[in-house]
Amino acid sequence: MSLTSSDIARLANLARLELAPAETARLQTQMNDFFSIVETMRAVDTTGVEPLAHPVAAIQDIALRLRDDAVREPNQREANQQSAPAVERGLFLVPKVIE
Repeated sequence: MSLTSSDIARLANLARLELAPAETARLQTQMNDFFSIVETMRAVDTTGVEPLAHPVAAIQDIALRLRDDAVREPNQREANQQSAPAVERGLFLVPKVIE
């Protein structure tokens, strides 16, 4: 996958960025280098390789110290929402921001 300068311009527009021509060229090179690395990684045959839960597990056996998921604080929703400008049925109401 290779991005063109028009692809970079479109991405910059979507991100609301104003890029100078030199920045566009530099960003295009960096993004294409990134996609090149991704393509190289995709080419590696990983069949039969178990996913790691932790990177250290590749070199030694590790027991992850997981704790039980337990509620340790009382529900303070009403107290936390007192300063909110608008709340409905326990949810914060915010203005619509999608154009």
